[in-house]
Amino acid sequence: MDSVVSDATAVSETPVVAGIPAQPGAESREPDTEEGAQDWQLDHSRAPIATKIVVAGGFGVGKTTFVRAVSEITPLQTEALMTRASEDTDDLTATPDKLTTTVAMDFGRITLDNDLVLYVFGTPGQQRFWFMWDDLVRGAIGAIVLADTRRLTDCFPALDYFESCGLPYIVAVNHFEGTELFEEGDIREALTVPAHVPVVIMDARKRYSVVETLLAMVAHALEATPE
Repeated sequence: MDSVVSDATAVSETPVVAGIPAQPGAESREPDTEEGAQDWQLDHSRAPIATKIVVAGGFGVGKTTFVRAVSEITPLQTEALMTRASEDTDDLTATPDKLTTTVAMDFGRITLDNDLVLYVFGTPGQQRFWFMWDDLVRGAIGAIVLADTRRLTDCFPALDYFESCGLPYIVAVNHFEGTELFEEGDIREALTVPAHVPVVIMDARKRYSVVETLLAMVAHALEATPE
C-alpha cells in the first residue's frame, strides 16, 4: 500500500501542462527533436503567437492547392466530387480537368518562426457558399486574394468583400502553366488595386512561393494594423 501511495504522489507532483495528465517520470524524459517538432511544441511553458490568414478567390483559382502546398500538417479539406448538377453554375472552361470542389473550407498550419504559428483557411469560391465567409474571416489578421489572369473578374467579389469589411489583404496572382505572365503593374491596373495593397506573382503548387506570399501578407498586416 505504501508503494502505491508513493507512486501516486510522484505522479501528482509532476505539473499538468495544457490539460495533459502528468505521467510518471515525465520530468526525466528528453524531448525528441528528430521528429520535426517546433521549439514551442517541445517547451510547454512557451505559448506560440497564433495568427490566422484567409485565402479567398474565384472558383478553381488554386486555394486548395495553396493550403496543401504549405501546410506542415495533413490539411483539412472538404472536397466533394463535381456532378452535372453544377454544370450551369460552375464554369470549367479554364479548368476542364477539375473533378472536385471545396464545399466548406480548407485548413492548414505552418510555423513561420520559432514562436509564430500561422493558421491558413481557404474559402469556397462559388457564390452559393459566400455566406460562410463572415465566419471564416472572424479573427483573421488579413487575407490573400488569389487571382487567375485568364479570368480576373472572378476575384472582384473577394476584393469588394475585404475592402468593405476593412480587413488587410494582398493580391496573389497564381500563374498557371501555358498562360501569359503579366507584370505586377498591369495586374494592379486591371483590378484597380490601391497603391498600398501588395500584388505578388506566385505559383500555388510550390511551397517556397506560397511561403513568400504568406510573409508578404503578414508584413502588410503589420503595417496596416501595427498595434
